[in-house]
Amino acid sequence: MDPLLESFEERLQEIDVYLDLLEHLEQQVAMGAPRIGSSFISTQQQKILYSSVFLQLYNLVEATTTWCVDAVCSAATSNGRWQPSDLADDVRREWVRSTARTHIELNAEHRLESAVGICNHLIEALPLLRLTIERRGNVDDLVIQQIAERLGLQFRLSRAALQGVKQPFKDDKGPLALVKDLRNRLAHGSLSFSECGEGLTVPDLRDLKSRTVLYLREVIAGFRAYIDNYEYLSPPRRP
Repeated sequence: MDPLLESFEERLQEIDVYLDLLEHLEQQVAMGAPRIGSSFISTQQQKILYSSVFLQLYNLVEATTTWCVDAVCSAATSNGRWQPSDLADDVRREWVRSTARTHIELNAEHRLESAVGICNHLIEALPLLRLTIERRGNVDDLVIQQIAERLGLQFRLSRAALQGVKQPFKDDKGPLALVKDLRNRLAHGSLSFSECGEGLTVPDLRDLKSRTVLYLREVIAGFRAYIDNYEYLSPPRRP
């Protein structure tokens, strides 16, 4: 199996196992207050358990994005096979961004050092051994799309994946936007875990997971095709 997809499936299995647990809990609730040993599970505890799904889904979204971007960087720097001049324009721009640190506030001396480093690399025709695709902030489908555009990657999403990720799930937000928002609000303390899990059912959470996973699978497929077709290189340099 593709290592990228294998990592994705392993992380996804954790979410599926957790949802199975919540489903069993919900079934017990329908028959009366569920118990663990001699203790009852309260409604508040159930909500807290439900809210954790948003953290797990965000973990999957951010991990998937990181794996995909790292796979592009690894392909472009593999065995020092390519030089910056071999890269596609968009990817070379990212190499310049990360090497010259144009996205960071630098003093005049450090800015000069970065410029000289790029100049020496090109003059000496050194191989490309390092490439970093910078990303700031938390990830949702909009951020993934922006990263793809920076690399010159055009996704061919199915109608089902596109509708699933754009159709509002809750609070007028699509699945990934909602997951990012709730994860941030939980992390920053503006939302409690019990508030986050309010009004949710396991079928709701499974639907959220399914729509998120369908989109992410197609994102992975898009990055894989991009790498396999050497689209990170300029057309004349593609094998």
